[in-house]
Amino acid sequence: MTEKTDNKKPVQGHVKWFDPAKGFGFIISDDGGPDILLHANVLRNFGQSSVADRARIEVHVQQTERGMQATEVLKIEPPADDELAQEGGDFVIPGVEVDMSAPLEPARVKWFDKAKGFGFANVFGRPEDVFLHIKVLRRSGLADLQPGEAVGLRSVQVERGRMACYVAAWDAAIEEKKEN
Repeated sequence: MTEKTDNKKPVQGHVKWFDPAKGFGFIISDDGGPDILLHANVLRNFGQSSVADRARIEVHVQQTERGMQATEVLKIEPPADDELAQEGGDFVIPGVEVDMSAPLEPARVKWFDKAKGFGFANVFGRPEDVFLHIKVLRRSGLADLQPGEAVGLRSVQVERGRMACYVAAWDAAIEEKKEN
């Protein structure tokens, strides 16, 4: 048995890195100490398949023989704007006003290529695809998307079609709808 203790007090920190292909990543606690393992299954239980590097995160942790591990994700917030700007993440659509109070639309990821930095989603009830850019994902706290993954998004009409300006994991979209 690898379980030693459960810590029910939430731990806050930021994502050091997360690789969906490997199925894990690490969190750095605000209180210091060893890195905390974040397994893909724990992230999926929160309703996300990925998380952006430097995203703020709140988790429950467990001490095991192999070190600290996240057992439950409680909250994820996108990286701070200044951190995104440092990596060239300031993504502005010239001449387009974005209404962040608009409701999230239900969509499914058609495909997304992290290496290319873009992909497309289908919004329920709309015939056209919505363009997804990697910088919009990072600004939304995500790092990657899988084909068929359910998301909520806000999109705007640009010269070449619809473009996502905000993307949320489906579970987060449902929670936002309940709050409004």
